[in-house]
Amino acid sequence: MQSKQFMTLADVKKIAAAAEAEAIANKWPVSIAIVDDGGHLLWQQRLDGAAPLSSHIAPAKARTAALGQRETKIYEDIINNGRYSFLSAPVVEGMLEGGVPVMVDGHCVGAVGVSGVKSTEDAQIAKAGIAALGL
Repeated sequence: MQSKQFMTLADVKKIAAAAEAEAIANKWPVSIAIVDDGGHLLWQQRLDGAAPLSSHIAPAKARTAALGQRETKIYEDIINNGRYSFLSAPVVEGMLEGGVPVMVDGHCVGAVGVSGVKSTEDAQIAKAGIAALGL
């Protein structure tokens, strides 16, 4: 048997606070979702002014990043480069930039998904949240 690392509630709160701070500092109204390695929702918040749809997109991005163990931008690029059949991949919904996995020693322990502004800005917020863990 091997031991497995996981995010604690304290870790999730650190990520959420740092992601929120990044969004607020830039005046970006977004939804932020954090999931574990199986894509199960651990945290979700919708900042004032964020579109209601963003509260559905953020967790989808987070789930996709966690289950795929890679940034969702990779999937968006695959599709934009003409591999449209990838749209039929099962369980995968959030194939837009803004989902970022939380990696510890090469293993995915969860992911952050953000939605509400430009995809590059969503990813910036997610990465700022993850950076708070000091990995």
